[in-house]
Amino acid sequence: MAGSILNTKKLRILLADDHVVVRAGLRRLLESEPAWCVCGEAGTGSEAVALAGQLRPDVAILDISMPELNGLDATRRIKRSSPKTEVIIFTGQETEELIVQVFEAGARSYILKTDLQTHLFEAIRCAAIHKPYFTSATGEVVFAKFLRRRGNRAEDSGQQSRLSVREREIVQVLCEGLSNKAAAAKLGISVKTIETHRATVMKKLGLKAFSEMVRYAIRNKIIEA
Repeated sequence: MAGSILNTKKLRILLADDHVVVRAGLRRLLESEPAWCVCGEAGTGSEAVALAGQLRPDVAILDISMPELNGLDATRRIKRSSPKTEVIIFTGQETEELIVQVFEAGARSYILKTDLQTHLFEAIRCAAIHKPYFTSATGEVVFAKFLRRRGNRAEDSGQQSRLSVREREIVQVLCEGLSNKAAAAKLGISVKTIETHRATVMKKLGLKAFSEMVRYAIRNKIIEA
């Protein structure tokens, strides 16, 4: 799972994607740059968080859709455990709300998978000096969205902002199909805690059935459809 630190003078990059072939292709692409090295690889969001805390990479490149912990929540945790690590999110989706969520989570760049070869290297160079990188389309979306939020931020923030990090984590594992007991074991908490958080989430979001929670999780990119 984890790679070793190859050269402390090189820019150290962590890759996280649940597809081995994608990671292998990205590693080859990135290591064609002599000043960079891939210091670790992760197949899930939770592995990415653990490796970031252990390796303290300069840059973490995360797929937004990963099992166990999605890229948005993994970004939030990485920024807490390794504040100097800059995060680049890549995804096959492009929606206005998703772009804004990516930057609110603490990422420096949002790159479509189809644009990786065009924009990834420049995004990494910007992240290395702690600057954001916007494609022209992304910049326009972010600027327009934040202008609107100045007028009515509470409405545009939506229901997702009302959930705590722990509640979002529980929503993800439950909506990925784990039972209350299995979710409790995975997260290292009691079944009662899982049940309490689940009930709280349902009440907060005004949900009547678990199927509505699953739809909410898909719609807000907590899990992948």
